[in-house]
Amino acid sequence: MAKPFKAGCSSPVKEVVVKKVEMKEDINDSKEEVNMVKVGRKAPNFELQGYHKGEFKSFKLEEFLGKWVVLCFYPGDFTFVWATEVSAVADKYQEFVDLGVEVLSVSVDSVFVHKMWNDKELSKMVEGGIPYPMLSDQGGNIGDMYGVYDAEGGVEMRGRFLIDPDGIIQGYEVLTPPVGRNVSETLRQVKAFQLVRETGAEEVTPSGWEPGKKTLKPGPDLVGNVWKEWNVKDSY
Repeated sequence: MAKPFKAGCSSPVKEVVVKKVEMKEDINDSKEEVNMVKVGRKAPNFELQGYHKGEFKSFKLEEFLGKWVVLCFYPGDFTFVWATEVSAVADKYQEFVDLGVEVLSVSVDSVFVHKMWNDKELSKMVEGGIPYPMLSDQGGNIGDMYGVYDAEGGVEMRGRFLIDPDGIIQGYEVLTPPVGRNVSETLRQVKAFQLVRETGAEEVTPSGWEPGKKTLKPGPDLVGNVWKEWNVKDSY
């Protein structure tokens, strides 16, 4: 469960589990550690302070094992594009809940700035304000682990990670700050990954798949015969 923390803590508490590999350079035989955040691998665990429904709390990613998680990094509070994204996700939040999904948003801003932004602007865009945790990654350590921290700019890039109930990253998308993400596409991908999980990958989802549309069943008979089972117009 989320644990309260004392307001006034100078830095977030972080618990990090991340896989790394060592790479050797042929010229000087020196070693460099490289973060390995990839689809099909465990999402690095962390603990961050956050603002949620009027309270400051600490959240661990591992608390959400058993649920799907949409982990969203963004450049910063009071930014223009993220104001549209955060409110769009909030407007669709009940759909995420109905799918067994928790949404976590992360930026380098403090929990105090999160609260101010929610109170001063976001609550005017979405009734009741933001319903999911807004986490504080001051210093960008977690964003760096996930490969979305821009050290030069001191901000997180626009990264979105889909994590399954086993804590495995099933997909991610990273955009530069000027372009916003599509919440409908996020929901579509969650539904697609859930179907694949439920069928044990005996059914897979072709381009543009949405619930009710035809799936594909991998097997020897499908090799070279996708054209018999699927039409490009089905992707529209």
